Amino acid sequence: MTAVDGARQPAGPVPVVLAGARGHGAWHLANLRRLAGAGQLRLAGVCELEPLSPRELDGFEDVVQSPDLTGLLDRTGAPVTVICTPIHTHTGLALAAARAGSHVLLEKPPAPSAEEFRLLAEGVEAAGTACQIGFQSLGSHALDAIVELIADGAVGRVRGIGGAGAWVRGEDYYRRAPWAGRRTLDGRDVVDGVLTNPLAHAVATALRIDGSDRAGDVTAIELEQFRAHDIEADDTTCLRLTTARSTPVTVAVTLCAERNTDPYLVVHGDRGRIVFWYTRDRVLVQRAGQAPEETLHGRTDLLENLLAHVRTGAPLLVPVARTGAFTRVVEAVRTAPPPLRLPDTAWHHAEGPAWRSGGTARRRVIPGVDGLITASAERLALFSELGAAWAGPVSATAAPAPASPPSAPPTPARAAGDEAGPGTP
Repeated sequence: MTAVDGARQPAGPVPVVLAGARGHGAWHLANLRRLAGAGQLRLAGVCELEPLSPRELDGFEDVVQSPDLTGLLDRTGAPVTVICTPIHTHTGLALAAARAGSHVLLEKPPAPSAEEFRLLAEGVEAAGTACQIGFQSLGSHALDAIVELIADGAVGRVRGIGGAGAWVRGEDYYRRAPWAGRRTLDGRDVVDGVLTNPLAHAVATALRIDGSDRAGDVTAIELEQFRAHDIEADDTTCLRLTTARSTPVTVAVTLCAERNTDPYLVVHGDRGRIVFWYTRDRVLVQRAGQAPEETLHGRTDLLENLLAHVRTGAPLLVPVARTGAFTRVVEAVRTAPPPLRLPDTAWHHAEGPAWRSGGTARRRVIPGVDGLITASAERLALFSELGAAWAGPVSATAAPAPASPPSAPPTPARAAGDEAGPGTP
């Protein structure tokens, strides 16, 4: 073996360990199966509290299973680890893999606080290993096309970027795991809100488009957070931040939508606009006096990019440092007052699709929220500025500064297979 960034690199198919193979981890398992079929990797181990069945491991051979990630990496020597576990376990498991000399693909959000994010960044740097954060939308080739359009002045001076996400989730979505919809669990930060987990891609992608994705690139944050569900975290939120480029970025999101729609971003220019449906890699350019231009783009899989980094030193698409600005948003959400509970008159029950189990489930719908979210993206406005009766006054906060050096959190040796990132394309 030779070394890339201090970690192990095999000559043939790269041995990979998956920590967290159920829930959203099943998506990663399917992706591993695809890449194994292409000869790029070999699934060497699975870290789960309950071993996977032969049916779940169909197509794989000689897979070692263990609930102990450190022991599993010692046994397999895998130079790459995919981590798709509960949010509050991300830092500990990623650092355990890094200390074992294994490069990491870590599901988003990378960490539930600025303190843990710094521990993660410093830990992987000290270990000499790479850590790719699983914002799959940042592998879209559409991003380079949009940045080039902006640089060429296709829509004039950028006035701001608006994001909209209206998704339908049933009440069973918040019963999918003990940490679902929680701000904290057993004294540890979780921050499983709509803005920081299921629709986090909208924030991270808007920041990447603006070239403002590092920790120092955010200067101010305003938040309006609400919940219709009986949870701790937010299920309906509007964010407005200002970047160091003086670009206003708004993102309005809900899991209580009237109907499910593809999330999107709008780049507002003074001579036109660019709409980007980031789960579809679809771009629409609209300019006065010209016909609309729509294009579809490819996407680089983030695990394939990490494997290329291991083999050849190819640059990572989503290194830890380039999620620093997103983590400033996570920290603002974490330290903000709890989301406001919407009055019963502001929402009603309806039937919708059950979460990953087929059939239907009861859900909560906020009438008119879809239109508010669209208006927010169009006008770069907060819910309260759009006249939502339940929104109340604007709550403005300064962008949180990096926290003082913390003591290390406990490093869990076991990986639970709960879903870590609903909404990952």
